[in-house]
Amino acid sequence: MFDELSEKLDKALGGLRQRGVLTEPMIREGLREVRRVLLEADVNFRVTREFLGRVQERALGEAVVDSVSPGQQIVKIVHDELAHLLGEGTPGIEWASSPPTVVMVVGLQGSGKTTTAGKLAARFLRQGRQPMLAACDLVRPAAVEQLRTLARQVGVPIHEGRAGGDPVSVAKEAYQKAKEAGTSVLIVDTAGRLQIDEAMMDELRRIKAAVSPNEILFVADAMTGQEAVRIAEGFDEALDVTGVILTKMEGDARGGAALSIRGVVGKPIKFVGVGEGLDELDGVDPERLAGRILQRGDVVGLVERAQRTMDLEETEKLQKRVMGKGTFTLEDFLVAIKQVQKMGPLDQLMKLIPGMKNKLPAAGMDPKRMKHVEAIILSMTPEERRRPEILNGSRRARIAKGSGRPVAEVNRLMKQFKEMKKMMKQMKGGRGMPGMPPGMPGMMSR
Repeated sequence: MFDELSEKLDKALGGLRQRGVLTEPMIREGLREVRRVLLEADVNFRVTREFLGRVQERALGEAVVDSVSPGQQIVKIVHDELAHLLGEGTPGIEWASSPPTVVMVVGLQGSGKTTTAGKLAARFLRQGRQPMLAACDLVRPAAVEQLRTLARQVGVPIHEGRAGGDPVSVAKEAYQKAKEAGTSVLIVDTAGRLQIDEAMMDELRRIKAAVSPNEILFVADAMTGQEAVRIAEGFDEALDVTGVILTKMEGDARGGAALSIRGVVGKPIKFVGVGEGLDELDGVDPERLAGRILQRGDVVGLVERAQRTMDLEETEKLQKRVMGKGTFTLEDFLVAIKQVQKMGPLDQLMKLIPGMKNKLPAAGMDPKRMKHVEAIILSMTPEERRRPEILNGSRRARIAKGSGRPVAEVNRLMKQFKEMKKMMKQMKGGRGMPGMPPGMPGMMSR
């Protein structure tokens, strides 16, 4: 997410960050480079101009804090203004005073609207709510079947309409059914088109009038850049949307839509889709998101991902063994590896840990390498995993042959494991991250 924008912004701010003294010409020159980066990332021109105007005004007007270098202070100003650009506070769902809360999901075909409806259901379910899905996209072939499959995967009820039927009637029926069942959230998936047209908007207006949604969430494909902003304006003009969900943020999106859409449309980005899995829909915290753009990490996001994807019972057992007894074996290491693999690609996780972004070579983030490590450990006997100190030359040769990896790789793993055991002793003092396997940051920095 924001990879390209983050890399270029980091370079643009690099010259300012290292300076102990900054003059007005230096600041203006540095911000010109930031302007170029933002425009290349497809950020709206007016949004870019206003953003840089605020940054420059603060950079030239604020007194320099004694304990912070001028360059670092400018980076802090850019962070604050990015957070302001992305929104105020942490936008959430406006819940109805009496259930059900109706969430209407709108957008064009191909934006990931139906999948997002399923992700919302999964998210609400994890929060302890009882969601229901309403299949009101009766235009796109297989749309109802897709939502039915998602409902089954999430484990929530669905009210369906028939292809070619009246979506307004389906929405009304779904609302009545949700009310009678005591359902807390009704998520209405609506029909999209390849482009905005009056027939689609009229249908959406009638559904809105029929169920009086508490939230109208516009789903935008982040990879469409400024086009997503233009489309969002059209939907907002017709429906007065309450928020935006950006999908496909895990792809090579340049970030322009995310930074522009609130500034142009004036509606908050409430969620971002960061993967294809049903649990890969993140809430938006402007402060944290700005930190990730500026490569300052997001520990809270890392912990949330860990708690969402890991086996917490297994993790707690591992933490008790390591923190309590002070032991860390290759069996524990294998458990930790499997837990980390559930969280997603290593390169994504690294970006969430402050200061870790540039500490792992690209080769170290290859998911195949994790599989190789797993194969080596699985080729050991239970005794060897518990007591790696008994691994002599002949045993290591046997393990290498069994795992299909060179002996040098086995030796490298054992060296890294020895270093990690030292780190475990430090973590025993309470410096680990809650909700994650012990040694996870160290594992990813090897």
